[in-house]
Amino acid sequence: MAADRQKLDAIRTDRPDAGSVITVADALAIPALRAGHPDVLVGGDALDAPVRWAHISDSEDAPRMLEGGELLLTTGAGWPGADERLRALVAGLHAADAAGVVLELGGRFPTVPPALVQACREHGLALVVLEQEVKFVAVTEAIHRLIMQLQFDALQARQRVHDLFTGLSLRGAPAGTVVRETARILGAPVLLRTAADETVAFAPAGREDAPVLEAFRDGEVWERVTVEARGTRWGRLHAHPDAAHPAGVLTVLESAATALALGRLADGDDRAWERAASTALVRELLDESFATPADARARLETGGFPVHGRVLHTLVVRDADAGMLDVVTTSLIARGAVRQAVDGRDGIMLVSLPAGIRASEIDALLARAAEALAAAGTGAAWGPRADGVEGLAASVRAARVLAARAATGTVARGDGRPLIRLAGELQGDPRLAALREELLAPLEEWDTAHRGDLVEVLRALVAHPTSRTAAAAASGLSRSVFYQRLELIADLTGAELEDGETLAALQLALLV
Repeated sequence: MAADRQKLDAIRTDRPDAGSVITVADALAIPALRAGHPDVLVGGDALDAPVRWAHISDSEDAPRMLEGGELLLTTGAGWPGADERLRALVAGLHAADAAGVVLELGGRFPTVPPALVQACREHGLALVVLEQEVKFVAVTEAIHRLIMQLQFDALQARQRVHDLFTGLSLRGAPAGTVVRETARILGAPVLLRTAADETVAFAPAGREDAPVLEAFRDGEVWERVTVEARGTRWGRLHAHPDAAHPAGVLTVLESAATALALGRLADGDDRAWERAASTALVRELLDESFATPADARARLETGGFPVHGRVLHTLVVRDADAGMLDVVTTSLIARGAVRQAVDGRDGIMLVSLPAGIRASEIDALLARAAEALAAAGTGAAWGPRADGVEGLAASVRAARVLAARAATGTVARGDGRPLIRLAGELQGDPRLAALREELLAPLEEWDTAHRGDLVEVLRALVAHPTSRTAAAAASGLSRSVFYQRLELIADLTGAELEDGETLAALQLALLV
């Protein structure tokens, strides 16, 4: 998990980002200061120091008058000449958190004392000398004008942020929309996680998911705020280190967090985020909307669904709602991680199990699931084992084929059934639909006209292709009546029911 920004929730004064704060380097670009032909003697990182104000003083006591963040403009007229006292002066300026020193060379210091340069370098304090005389008053006016303009721009930006998230709250925008808008205005990835560290929503801001999320899991420091209200903490909103905004990253995150908290209060559902997170992951996986398998793995792993070195399966529950899926999940969660979603009339569940789990343990899990299904009056199907995250969608498709015909209180198994997997992959293919029409339409028409059971008889036959006795028993008919039905099926379809290829085609048609 990403390292926490220390003392994030402490009382503080929020300041704009670096992009809306003037630095020593920015001050040196002001025409009034450039007129003095500035020469940077101590620069580097020191030039990035923020400038809160400009202060003019030639006194040795200047450090005592500073409050921090001032750029000191001086001729050094009242400064000492002794090296030791110059070093003490610089130490005082550093202790006062001065932004830097601009020294105009002239009467007091025709050249720069080496002791002054060395002391500034040791303390990381920017030192700039001016070869030409400038009007310090004009310089301070220009600096202060720029600072005030940036502060005004930051206030306007804050108002725009407030308006944006207030509008989202009033419209009842879901968490995913709030996160996407936050990422958009920050220009960087944003991640919303529950208090249990499950990902609710992630907006990559145009970047690849995998490297961003892997860096987060590896401990990269992201800015974060807590989403809470009325003493309840629902989660945290994280912003990538590259995030920036004139109003301040924390201002944006806090406004977004307020919108998210209001949404939670309006939901009234304690598991609203967990459901939303799970649904988003499952649907994105089924839609194959991830750019790469690595992105899919990263999203699942960050969402609390382990993939690497795990046994991956799917479970599809027929005619399910969210409450029913919660009950079934309870039977599986003891041994693995589950993510679920309702998609149409099906409940889709992704299941991640430990690598060393035994077949008998899976049997026991599915037996408990079958009990829950029996109580709910529906059936389900256990999809074939997925070969990595790329195989999960195919496993779901195969399980859906089986679930449509699973008996109440049972879990049909998809492992070792290649025809089921093929049927899942061909769902929606017009050629398969044409095959079904060709082979089954005569039987369906007969059943409709005569209230018959020919399709079910055929289903029993293909389920027990090597034993007509077992097929008759499965259909609930006597052997003699069963054989009569088979003759009628052969007459209507023209199919040779003893032929293996024909039976395979009929079974595929029945799976559509």
